[in-house]
Amino acid sequence: MALPESFERLASLFRKMPGVGAKSARRMAFYVLQQPPSFADELARVLAALKERVHNCSICGNITDDDPCSICSDPLRDRKVLCVVETVEDLFSIEHAGVFSGVYQVLGGRESPLDGETLDGKVLEALCTRIENDGIEEVIIATNPRIEGDLTYHALVDYLGAGAASLSRIAYGLPVGGSIEFADRTTLQAAMESRVRVKGAQ
Repeated sequence: MALPESFERLASLFRKMPGVGAKSARRMAFYVLQQPPSFADELARVLAALKERVHNCSICGNITDDDPCSICSDPLRDRKVLCVVETVEDLFSIEHAGVFSGVYQVLGGRESPLDGETLDGKVLEALCTRIENDGIEEVIIATNPRIEGDLTYHALVDYLGAGAASLSRIAYGLPVGGSIEFADRTTLQAAMESRVRVKGAQ
């Protein structure tokens, strides 16, 4: 059965979203079709406003409709500690967890030779300038625990190594509530390397 072209175009757009397959895309398109016209009108307005008003913060790269973003303009943030993340999604995950009270820098990319991706030189230069001008004392590199994250981490260390700020990387290992018997070799190795000394040798 052939579906209307406009319907297929909408489903095709939904299918481009992360984690959305063909069946889910058609279900979403049917949902939009079944709503009153006001729903589609509001959806169109919201999407247009999203592209017109939302942009990257000129300081950290976070998404915002005001510049600077709410994090950079928050006077209660610890401006001596900077957390460097790969994407805005990573920033939001850390913020949602409520485990960090400093400021951020979004790289907007990663080191991935196989995919032809590399860190933007302008972003690295801006990061270095920010660390120096803002008197950053510690840079926490929060890259993802995979090969690309490791390459990105090492690229940042090579680039920032000569600076005055101390560099650290978030630890990886066994999840809270997890079991050692079900952990893979990479996770166990990360847990061992990220171990914390609780008592010195006698």
